[in-house]
Amino acid sequence: MNTAATEFFEKAKKWNEEFLLLRDIIRENPSLVEDYKWMHPCYTYEGKNVVLIHGFKDYCALLFHKGALLKDSEHILIQQTDNVQSARQIRFTHIEEILALKTTIQEYIKEAIEIEKSGKKIELKKVSDYPLPEEFQQALEQDQELHTAFYALTPGRQKGYLFYFNQAKQSKTRQNRIEKYYQQIVDGKGIDD
Repeated sequence: MNTAATEFFEKAKKWNEEFLLLRDIIRENPSLVEDYKWMHPCYTYEGKNVVLIHGFKDYCALLFHKGALLKDSEHILIQQTDNVQSARQIRFTHIEEILALKTTIQEYIKEAIEIEKSGKKIELKKVSDYPLPEEFQQALEQDQELHTAFYALTPGRQKGYLFYFNQAKQSKTRQNRIEKYYQQIVDGKGIDD
């Protein structure tokens, strides 16, 4: 047992009963090791993340890190947003749902472990898959320091900025976002750093 994960379960007020049941179901599989990552109990196979327990206001969930590769024969996996490329959730709003799906959850966990054993990977979007907003293209062309700094960022940081800039519907909003994050880009930081 992981002490940080145990503390998470002890302190959880909302979803406590559901969390404990999910933990018991996961721990029935001896191949998984309980860890604590991103402030949540995370279960790994040979150091690779398989499934995580987390809760939100309206539901608690199991998050399968490579859920996009699961067969999902029961059609219960949810892609949180269009931008989530790999992970998928099974959401629960009360303990009876978990009890009813216990066998299915166990099967999905076994399949997720098999995916890790096989070494399968998810083909993630590349930086080039994200459009370069016109306003940002102009800023890069006009400012060598910004250009150099942006292309020196890790691909993940570049994608984060491009995604954020592209979310703006209006040119003025994109311009404001670029100006707001100018110094952060020049400093070599990601949008969430």
